[in-house]
Amino acid sequence: MNEVKYAGFWIRFFASFLDTLFLALPVAIIIYFLSDGNWFDFSQFQQNISYAMSGNAQMALSNQPQKSLKWELIFEISTLLITAIFWKKSKGATPGKKILNIKIVDAKTFKEIDNRQAFTRSIGYFASIITLLIGFLMIGFREDKRGLHDLLAGTVVIYKIN
Repeated sequence: MNEVKYAGFWIRFFASFLDTLFLALPVAIIIYFLSDGNWFDFSQFQQNISYAMSGNAQMALSNQPQKSLKWELIFEISTLLITAIFWKKSKGATPGKKILNIKIVDAKTFKEIDNRQAFTRSIGYFASIITLLIGFLMIGFREDKRGLHDLLAGTVVIYKIN
């Protein structure tokens, strides 16, 4: 077997940024229009930016935009499903990972992940977030470059071997 090269924090961060552009942003735009603008109050958001830019941070923070829980859940579930489809169709790679030549594999066998691992990993992102992002920062300090979500799902992100 060829040498396995683990994908570190920064390349995974950049892959996530690309996935936000190619997956989450288009889904967000569609959900926003499907909700007829009821998902997120952009007018309040723009007002808060104006307050912040004028130095009135207290006013900006006191009037947060209202969000619809229903549409937020639809967005989160849609993004999760689309991500899972990409993992399955692209053998462990979302668009960002594919562009950067990295993929998600089983941590023991280095083979494709199964549906259980994909689901656990997706839910594991929440654990990585609620630990004040420590679940993501772990990637930079572990030799195997695994985050909390990887540990929970039994996955690892590696560079593709051509």
